[in-house]
This record gives sequence, structure tokens and C-alpha cells, in this order.
Amino acid sequence: MVKNISHETSVQPDINIGMTGHVDSGKTTLLEKLSGKWTDTHSEEIKRGITIRLGYANTSIYKCEKCDKLVYTINSKCEKCGSDAKFVRNISFVDAPGHETLMATMLCGAAIMDAAILLIAANEECPQSQTKEHLMALDMIGIKNIIIIQNKIDLASEEQILKNYEQIKNFVKGTIAESAPIIPVSAQHGINVDVLINTIQERFATPKRDLTKEPLMFVARSFDINRPGTDIKNLSGGVVGGAIKQGILKINDEIEIRPGLRVEKENRVIYQPITTKIIELRTGNDQIDSAMPGGSVAILTELDPSIVKSDSLTGNIIGHIGKLPNVFYELKIEPKLLKRVVGTANEINVEPIKKSEILMLNVNSAATTGIVTELAKNSVYVKLKRPVCADPTDRITLSRLVGSRFRLIGYGLMKN
Repeated sequence: MVKNISHETSVQPDINIGMTGHVDSGKTTLLEKLSGKWTDTHSEEIKRGITIRLGYANTSIYKCEKCDKLVYTINSKCEKCGSDAKFVRNISFVDAPGHETLMATMLCGAAIMDAAILLIAANEECPQSQTKEHLMALDMIGIKNIIIIQNKIDLASEEQILKNYEQIKNFVKGTIAESAPIIPVSAQHGINVDVLINTIQERFATPKRDLTKEPLMFVARSFDINRPGTDIKNLSGGVVGGAIKQGILKINDEIEIRPGLRVEKENRVIYQPITTKIIELRTGNDQIDSAMPGGSVAILTELDPSIVKSDSLTGNIIGHIGKLPNVFYELKIEPKLLKRVVGTANEINVEPIKKSEILMLNVNSAATTGIVTELAKNSVYVKLKRPVCADPTDRITLSRLVGSRFRLIGYGLMKN
């Protein structure tokens, strides 16, 4: 299926859909079929053939009013009857890495997802280690709306496909994905991609948004768009990208970024909030005057480009000046631990958190590590290596070192 991209529908997407699953399950290939965009554009991603950073792509959904079945399409003309299709909405995809060493990036991506597509390869045993970990992460973040894709059916025999299907059913039994539809697909050859498009439209409704609240945007990327050697007079400000959780941001808004920049002051490291102005707003290739929840958003600012290089502001939160949540250098957490560590070949019991243990914490789009400084009844105190800007109601996922990797062991809630 070839995506016929139309610019008549330059509307901000109304939902973020995560592409999740074990490494090499075909997430990026499927996303290309849905959006016409190959999201692995980082040089190391191209060389290694895997997603390393979060990728983003928007696509439009249209409805053919003449066809009775599979009425939704990503083309402005219906592929079945050739008639003009009516624009319905724009949606945005977040391509999360599946490799075990990049679980922190996946968790940061999950923070900006409203729904998820879980890819499982039909030519492999199910579940693979990161398939388990990704499903558990979606559960912890609170994403309940899931579609399962049984991908690579072109590489498996009918017997393998049926066996794999039963393995999928057994795997999701008793989980948030138990009632999720399972769609057999060959992303490489475009088989059943049309069925997926219709299922997305039928099952992934636009979430209810509160536009009256103070805006909050989770930063997932930050970068410099200037070419090397650009004259200083022609330099553009730094760009930050991510997703808005609530409220509306507009061009010319004065904004604050927290925790902000790392600085050394009086022989100690602190983070200073940054203030700047919104010069331009974009979603996909389209320029917009205001941005609200739904889809990924890029903000061109007045910031020095050196500040935003190489995703240096990832994990920050953006909002109006003086209206953001507090910054925490230490957290008191009430942990909710899993019974077993997921993502390892031999699942082991999750032991209680210990004093002086190093943990990885993900809150919103931020990933940081911390050391457990104190244990109390039903709570632990964690001193963070890098502070986080967070609301006390935000859920925190917890991972610990198992062997040489951080593995998901549970989640926690902040305590006063």
C-alpha cells in the first residue's frame, strides 16, 4: 500500500499511538506502510537496523462512503472503488525501540502514548523477552487500549502461524490485552494493513482532553536545526519536541522549561529552569498557530542552539512561566513491585528494594537513576542523580540492575 499524502488536511493529530514490541518485530516497517515515513533516520539506527531513539510519524485517515466493508483508508482516494474519500482525522505514531538495552527510551515514549499497537513476529516463539516487558510497561503507564499485530506471516508456514496465534492468546490471558484484537499482517508486503487501519479507527477513539488546564508538554526530543557554518545572524533557535498532556500552547507564548540546565554552583550541581519564547509550532510537516494534546509537536524557540543539541533537554517539562510542577532532587516513593522480573530468559522473583541500591526511574518522559538512601514502612527514599519535574500524582516506573541490564520491577507513587 502506497501512502498518498495530502496537505489539505493540515490538522494536528488527535491521538498518539505507540508502536511497541520485541526488537526486529517489524514496527518501523509497518509504520512506513501507515505513514509513508521511515522513522529510523539516525545514522546509528540505519547502520544497525534497529530503532534507538523515539521516532514519530503522522498519517491521515479517510472514509469511503461508497464501500460497505473496510471503509477507512490512509489515501484520499479509495483503493477499492476509486472514489474520493472523506477526511476523518489525523493520527500520530510513536515508534519505540524494542532492544532490551533501550527499555528506558521505550518507557519515556509510553508516557506520551494514548493507545498502543503491540507487534509480535509470527515466525518466532511468543512471548519474546521484550514483548513481555513492553506489555507490562503499557500496563504500568495505564495504557489499556491495545491492538495486537501478528506480523511477518509471509515468513511463517500456516502451521507456525496457528501455533503462534495460540501462544499469543495464552500470553495475553489475564492481562490488559486479553480482549485486544489479533490481526495477522505482513508489513513488508502490505497484507492486512487495511484491516489494521479500520481497526484503529473503530477502537482508538479520540481521548477526552481538558484544554482549560495550564499547559504541560513532555519533552521527548531536542535538537539544533542549523547547518554547520551558518552565519550567526541567520541562526535559528533551538527546537524541542514532544507531546502536550493538557492545555494549549500558542505562538508567542512565554514558556518555562524544568528542571532546565545543569550548572555547578558553590561546589554543588543544581538545575536552573530556562525561560524562552515560542517562535513557531509544527506538527509533522505542517505549521500551526496553537498546539493541544494529541500528536507530536515541535517548538522553535529563541534558545541558544547549543543548549538543545543531542536531545539534551529530553525529560524536561514545558509550560507557562511559574505554572509548572515542582522539581524533585529526592523522592519518597510507595513502591508496587511485581512478583517476578520480566524481560529475562529465566524470570526470577522480585526481591524487596534494599538500602543503597541503585534504581532507574521513569516519570513522564524523564529517565534518571537514583540511590536508595532510606527505607521506611511502605516507602523508600531515593536520591536522584538527575532531578525530575513532576506532579505528586504522576506514576513512576522502577527498574533495577539484574546482571548488566536494568529490568522493570514495578512502579511507585510519590508520598508526602
